[in-house]
Amino acid sequence: MRPIIRRLAALALLLPLGQPALANLPEGAKAPTFATKGAKAGKPFGFNLATALRKGPVVLYFYPKAFTQGCTLEANAFAEATPQFAAAGATVIGMSADDLLTLQKFSTEACRDKFAVAMATPAIIKAYDVDLKREGVSTGLTTRTSYVIGQDGRVRFVHSNMDYRDHVRLTLAAVQGLRKKR
Repeated sequence: MRPIIRRLAALALLLPLGQPALANLPEGAKAPTFATKGAKAGKPFGFNLATALRKGPVVLYFYPKAFTQGCTLEANAFAEATPQFAAAGATVIGMSADDLLTLQKFSTEACRDKFAVAMATPAIIKAYDVDLKREGVSTGLTTRTSYVIGQDGRVRFVHSNMDYRDHVRLTLAAVQGLRKKR
């Protein structure tokens, strides 16, 4: 019975019962570099932001919890848009506080083997200011915040909203805008 109660409590935290105050790094800020573990197509790997930026811009999107409705729909939408992000030269990385085994499964089922997901450690969550808090207390989850980080390591776009629906459209437009500026 306890696992059910814990799951229901975690899901209740994701309900939009009044948007929490969302903070984020400002556009133009230097994106904190980090290395973490992740998964793509069910296979674990190491992710290093500095290395990824050498290839082009990075869409770093934080989501609260794998396999919840909004997070699954958001991952599906990013998976469908993967060819457009690739055409614009961008790498998409989903980030959550989930463990590696959960991310391995999520990368296959929700991300459809199209893009990687990685572990947002407490240090990464703090550095990107994406700690989801309720009544001032950390929930252990991240806010739904998408960053477009330019190849120069600067935040070029940020969208922080617990509604998943605009994240893909807005980050893709931002990435395509970077390409036009080159």
